[in-house]
Amino acid sequence: MIFITVGTQEPFDRFVKALDNIVPELGGEEIVAQVVLGEYVPKNFKTFPTMSPKEFASAVENSRLIIAHCGMGTIISALQAGKPLIVFPRDIRYHEHRNDHQKATARNLQQRNWVYVANDADQLRSLLTKDLKPLHRLGSEASPELVNFVRDL
Repeated sequence: MIFITVGTQEPFDRFVKALDNIVPELGGEEIVAQVVLGEYVPKNFKTFPTMSPKEFASAVENSRLIIAHCGMGTIISALQAGKPLIVFPRDIRYHEHRNDHQKATARNLQQRNWVYVANDADQLRSLLTKDLKPLHRLGSEASPELVNFVRDL
């Protein structure tokens, strides 16, 4: 199962449309999509505007792959679960966010080799033709360095 999420605050039509065009090429694999709908309504997968925390956690745990906007909640959930994650950052050029912090986050995490990044439909399609493996797994606790830093404050 592939879990798709765009967060719960804003639609992300460019991302949803790109996925809608690619889904028929995925061989009928189950898609679970938490998508706040905007103007574009997908034809090739069903969407849920919101999910309870329990439903979200279940979708993460049961997925073989997560494809998401570059929101930190999703990133942390995917990395803690050890799931391969493709992030598709929102872009200010398309009025998808108020600034390009998602692109900066995606670049940083890609440089660390923690996530796969697709900035457009062609890059997303290319990644989906590969057998993606998890790149990184976060522990469920803060690092000793962070704990000591906070303690020292």
